[in-house]
Amino acid sequence: MPDFQDAVVHLAVTLLILIIGWAISNLLGRLVRRLADHSSRIDPTVIPILRSVTVWSVRTVVLLAVLARLGVQTASLVAMLGASALAIGLALQGTLQNFAAGIMLLLLRPVRAGEFVSVEGKGLGTVDEIGLFMTRLVQVDGIHLLLPNSLVWGNPIINYSRNATRRLDLMVGVRHDDDLESALAALQRLVDQHADVLKDPAPEVMVMEYRDSTVMLNIRLWTLSDKYWDVRFDLQRRAPQTLRDAGLRSPIPLREVRTTVDAAA
Repeated sequence: MPDFQDAVVHLAVTLLILIIGWAISNLLGRLVRRLADHSSRIDPTVIPILRSVTVWSVRTVVLLAVLARLGVQTASLVAMLGASALAIGLALQGTLQNFAAGIMLLLLRPVRAGEFVSVEGKGLGTVDEIGLFMTRLVQVDGIHLLLPNSLVWGNPIINYSRNATRRLDLMVGVRHDDDLESALAALQRLVDQHADVLKDPAPEVMVMEYRDSTVMLNIRLWTLSDKYWDVRFDLQRRAPQTLRDAGLRSPIPLREVRTTVDAAA
């Protein structure tokens, strides 16, 4: 009877260690996330993986302690787990590639949470989270896009948020027989007076190319990255109106048709 009581107590203590250890791991995970959220030195991109590493490190220690109390030889268990990990690693090469790519993304940080990026050929959006295996982007329409880390790391990444300023090029058409100099001057005044156009580098308006019935003018300017789309949409609306106010006509396709009269007829 005493042996049975000792076994029950031993099992209860072991179960208590498991429950308390599991609770401590969750508590530490929440604490790490809270501290990281309030620290300006920690990139938000690192927080999910930092929390996962903390939680599962504690849980691994707890599980080994529980197994040791149950009489399991942990040394042989670790060796067996190592062999199993090798076999599983060979079977899950793609998953491990995503894990390794996630580590590289977190170490080199070509993208960070809150940045607007384009993974060439895969998608674009604002980086919401880089996890152990997946990167989550929020697209411009609000839809979440989940990409395996290996696709993000293995493809060209265009980061639209890393620089404070960005160049904008906008094409505007003018008829061949309209006053080209008046068009250039009117568009130059438009960008010079625009509140969100940077003065340095100075904005330019230039002739870019000649088409069948249209001279294409290029408006080139620099603006703050977070103002880029507001400036683009505003100039697309105001540039044609500015040319009309200057007495210029909207370019339309023209075709000259000539007829000849047969002298013999």
